[in-house]
Amino acid sequence: MVIIALWPSSSPSQSVFKHPVVEAQDGGSGTAKQPTGNNAYCAVCHSQEGRAVELADGLTLDLHVTPDMIADSVHGTSNPEGVLGCVDCHGADAFPHDDPLPESGRAFTIQMSQICTDCHVDQAQDNLDGVHAQGLANGNLRAAVCVDCHGAHDVQPIQDHPELAAQTCGTCHTSIFDEYKESIHGEALLVNGDTNAPTCTTCHGVHGINTPTTAQFRNRSPELCADCHADKDLMAKYDINTNVFDTYLNDFHGTTVAMFEQDDPDVASNKAVCYDCHGVHNITPADDSKSQVAKENLLATCQQCHPNASSDFPDAWVGHFEPSRDRHPLVFVVDLFYKILIPGVIGGFAFLVGTDIFARARHIGGGKKDKGPRAPDSDVLAKSDPKKEG
Repeated sequence: MVIIALWPSSSPSQSVFKHPVVEAQDGGSGTAKQPTGNNAYCAVCHSQEGRAVELADGLTLDLHVTPDMIADSVHGTSNPEGVLGCVDCHGADAFPHDDPLPESGRAFTIQMSQICTDCHVDQAQDNLDGVHAQGLANGNLRAAVCVDCHGAHDVQPIQDHPELAAQTCGTCHTSIFDEYKESIHGEALLVNGDTNAPTCTTCHGVHGINTPTTAQFRNRSPELCADCHADKDLMAKYDINTNVFDTYLNDFHGTTVAMFEQDDPDVASNKAVCYDCHGVHNITPADDSKSQVAKENLLATCQQCHPNASSDFPDAWVGHFEPSRDRHPLVFVVDLFYKILIPGVIGGFAFLVGTDIFARARHIGGGKKDKGPRAPDSDVLAKSDPKKEG
């Protein structure tokens, strides 16, 4: 990685470079609001190959920067705000280089990354809440900073190249990247060039990356998987059924995790989430012999939570499939039976109660219509006797 040798004397954790002061057009000085695009003065020395300086930790710091390197970066000719010049980042007062050399290459990299925060304010704020900035604040100098991920003078856009995000993370997280490369997601992205496949930032975020070991991350992890696996349009491209998420929520595991997430996501749940069964970075198709949910491996996967599970334990689970005549026919028949029985019983009771209410209402209504006093039985009989009438 190439970095111009401008070294402040302050500690790496302090931001020295604020808005650079450059010469104004009228000969005065002011705060630079527009890129200058002027690299000519610095290029007199830094365009010469072989320019380098050795630091106290033994690192040789390359001072060579070509004009094309900057021009071809996001800060170069494609920058809608204009081409950045050296002084836009490093400041016009960086020359002459009177400050002492940095103690180490790492200290210099950390310090130079502070320059990025002058323009990228929102990203810098998000980064403060992330694991990398927190690690750095706690004294871990190996924690990633802007330059580690984006580069220095050769910064390239990654919006249309998600594979670059995975490869960048892999420079530090090597073992995890090795697993990801062999997974179904990694193969789709890195080998087949499928940009729909999730990369590191899809699940973990970009700058405000939170630790994945918290109860909140675990409880909300099914939602991460659902972002893709519950998307009908996206899954239709791969002939994948979106019922996986709904069937999980209807399952004992998913129902319990959902209750924890809604009640208090910071409370840990010991019920299985997606990655407990399918894996994290090493996810493979269910019909792959290496898959944790392959038939021959499913018992061992279940025994991670159910250590006493017997060989027939996995057979009690119908998986992410709706029971049908072809798949789990017995469960389908029982389910169908109860789908008919329960509405029938409830409907029958509702009918009986309804008819009883109707009969009672009719009887009460009929009684209200016959409010007059009834004639004595003898009078009624007399009126109806033709002999007495004659």
